[in-house]
Amino acid sequence: MRISLSGPQHDFVSAPEQFPAMVAGFGAGKSHAAIMRAIAKKLCYPKQNVAYYLPTYRLVADMAFPRFAEALSELSIPFTINKTDADVIIGPGGAWGKIILRTMDTPERIVAYEVADSIVDELDTLPKDKAADVWRRVMSRNRQKKPDGSPNTIGVATTPEGFRFVHWRWVEQAQPGYRIIQAPTYSNKHLPADYVDNIRNDYPPQLIDAYIEGRFVNLTSGSVYSSFDRTRCNSDETIREYEPLFIGQDFNVGAMSSAVIVRRPDGWHAVDEVVGILDTPALISTLASRYGGHKLYLYPDASGGSRKTVNASVSDIALLQKAGISVRAPAKNPPVKDRILALNGAFERAELRVNAKRCPTIAAGLEQQAFDKNGEPDKSSGYDHMNDALGYFVHYEMPIRKPIAAVPVRFTY
Repeated sequence: MRISLSGPQHDFVSAPEQFPAMVAGFGAGKSHAAIMRAIAKKLCYPKQNVAYYLPTYRLVADMAFPRFAEALSELSIPFTINKTDADVIIGPGGAWGKIILRTMDTPERIVAYEVADSIVDELDTLPKDKAADVWRRVMSRNRQKKPDGSPNTIGVATTPEGFRFVHWRWVEQAQPGYRIIQAPTYSNKHLPADYVDNIRNDYPPQLIDAYIEGRFVNLTSGSVYSSFDRTRCNSDETIREYEPLFIGQDFNVGAMSSAVIVRRPDGWHAVDEVVGILDTPALISTLASRYGGHKLYLYPDASGGSRKTVNASVSDIALLQKAGISVRAPAKNPPVKDRILALNGAFERAELRVNAKRCPTIAAGLEQQAFDKNGEPDKSSGYDHMNDALGYFVHYEMPIRKPIAAVPVRFTY
């Protein structure tokens, strides 16, 4: 049986190195390659187990279970998925052992099992220190001996997320046995014709190399919101009588931050800001005093539904709703990266403008918040509060949506 793979996918699945890393653009098929490598390792050593790691259990349930089932079915390999234990049991009656599925969100739980080979999917989505901890723990699980004496391997498949752990370990600290396999988006011939163009249109230019070419991009220098330009993105709009106001909200006791936005035919305009409010009751009082007669729509982070800044029995969002403010909150907070991409994308597409005279804190924060040494937005300057507030609104109303492609798993015999 011959499996149809792209060049980079084949290189990763068959890589003889002990620690290969497939660094891939969106849609390059890295997870498919990772699954095929796990299956290949399992078939090579039926009496030894393989571990497959993902960032969260949601990805195990939503991606890994169905993708393993699809691939094994196409290969006519008997299997059973034990969702309780998160195992894929291989072979007739489980005679060929199992692929153990585990998550990386709590590294301390990577214990109490042994495998011969491991696959780590999306390692670089973790902060650098946490990824390093996961790496050490995964390596400690790789201790089943193989009958031919070959070394235990760990294959990594990831989207590059700045100069994080994968760049540090495979590039800065490169040693024999560590191999980078670059997989650009266009290496996958099964993608729709407009897939790459859609990414180019939606993502800031400095991230195209990362998300199409699969290259490491420097995220540790310059502004977090590099697409914001005070002149190009300027607005002279102000609040009009009785019009609805849309408010991005960051909750912080003593440093409540509100970005006030209005809608115009050419897009959204940030036209006012509220800073330095003590707590949620004080915020409600300020909004009522300043914006009486306007319908208010507030966009907080999701944790406002459970956070209690004042009364231990009443959440922030419940207080706002009781005051007649419409709250638009997601079920869970978006990843920080997604909020940054959404905000930069809105400025790139001229869908968002800022009245810098009316919103000096917003403008200064967008210009001056930088990345820290770990490639995360720096929080020490205090610029993060208002930027987060604006980001919650933008991600809700103008989210970056990754193009979705139904990529068939094709096999030739």
